[in-house]
Amino acid sequence: MYAVISAGGKQYKVSEGQTIRVEKIPGEIGAPILFDRVLMYCDDDSMEVGQPTLDDVTVSSHIVEQGKAKKIIVFKYKRRKGYRKKRGHRQQYTALKIDCIKAAR
Repeated sequence: MYAVISAGGKQYKVSEGQTIRVEKIPGEIGAPILFDRVLMYCDDDSMEVGQPTLDDVTVSSHIVEQGKAKKIIVFKYKRRKGYRKKRGHRQQYTALKIDCIKAAR
């Protein structure tokens, strides 16, 4: 059984027990997070696709970690002019453990 959820402007295929990294969600470690924007749900014998979301399916999870991703370097350069700019960026993320996928049928 799996579901496709929308979180932070991205879509994630999740199943029970899986750990995913999403854009930063404020909250303490262990805090429950409920996703009601489920785009698709599939179990052993059927598949449901929302238009755009499914109202009767929810995905519950809890926060495992709050952190920063690896640093990426942004380097701007113009030839022959001596123009160079170097900046770094570390994106903040939240690691979530998927507890259960509930479908009201």
